[in-house]
Amino acid sequence: MRLPLPSVLGEPLQAAFRLLLPLRCLVCSERGHDTLDLCPACLAELPWAGRACLRCALPLPDEALPICGTCRDEPPAQTATHASLLYLPPVDQLLVRYKFHQDLAAGRLLAQLMLRNPPPWSCAPLVPVPLHRKRLRQRGYDQAAELCRLLQLPTWRGLYRRRHTAPQSERSAEQRRDNLFDAFDVRGTVPARLTIVDDVMTTGSTVLEIAETLRLVGAGEVRAWVCARVP
Repeated sequence: MRLPLPSVLGEPLQAAFRLLLPLRCLVCSERGHDTLDLCPACLAELPWAGRACLRCALPLPDEALPICGTCRDEPPAQTATHASLLYLPPVDQLLVRYKFHQDLAAGRLLAQLMLRNPPPWSCAPLVPVPLHRKRLRQRGYDQAAELCRLLQLPTWRGLYRRRHTAPQSERSAEQRRDNLFDAFDVRGTVPARLTIVDDVMTTGSTVLEIAETLRLVGAGEVRAWVCARVP
């Protein structure tokens, strides 16, 4: 495994070190390729997101309408959602390493992949899904905020998590919504347009709750851009 560069190094020094160090595939440890820490074989196997619902990014068959039945019946608060990848191997392992094992090199690679399959619309300013300060102390960094930094696009940091919530994993869609109810709030003036950024979208509960919060406080249009969508 290629270890992440020390965070105490500034971005210019980190870039210089990356030029000196050989690229190494974070999946199989072979030589990296095309400025990525992925070998050609693993790059070719990436589960890029294809045709999907315009509102929730759920994968759709080629012959389906552009918006899924659920979003037609109950349109979500976000006007559009784009997923760069699907939450399948090897992306799922990279995201687990990044989110729970402090593998910042995996995070940098995931941000590079997001930029290779960006939304078809202007996505700035970005708003990362925030961690509660208690979870931030436990994890050491906010994975969504770090993705925004690596994407190098204007970011609005006025959204915060007002209460600590239980982990979303192993909860049903309804339980996820209940868990997140009234969990977010904002500080300052809200931009007219915003793009929520998160690492993984499973049921869409987090994006929906944030989009509803932002719309209630004045955002005119809210979209979402996630690294990976659970199919």
